[in-house]
Amino acid sequence: MDNRLKKQKDFDVVFNKGQRIFTKTLTLLFLENKSFKFGISLSKKHGKAHVRNRIKRLIRAGVRDIIKSGVKPYYIVVLPKVKEVYDYHEIYRDLEYSLKKGRILGD
Repeated sequence: MDNRLKKQKDFDVVFNKGQRIFTKTLTLLFLENKSFKFGISLSKKHGKAHVRNRIKRLIRAGVRDIIKSGVKPYYIVVLPKVKEVYDYHEIYRDLEYSLKKGRILGD
């Protein structure tokens, strides 16, 4: 089950043509496509490598838990906001809210 965006051109398409939803902890970009794939984009402003890796693990875990309920075929890019402390429950809540607002979650 490999549903990650990996190619730079896929990220570019989502950044240029996708819609955005803003929450307290993240920005979600999404674009309708043939299959469901998601990617995470972080800058070095978030901290050292081990901090960025933890943020990515938290987001991946949240997406994994949410997509069990079924999602529509979209390309999604998650942009976390710079914070002092990153909490799984807060990320999960904002991911779920964003996916429902964008009508990406299957009902």
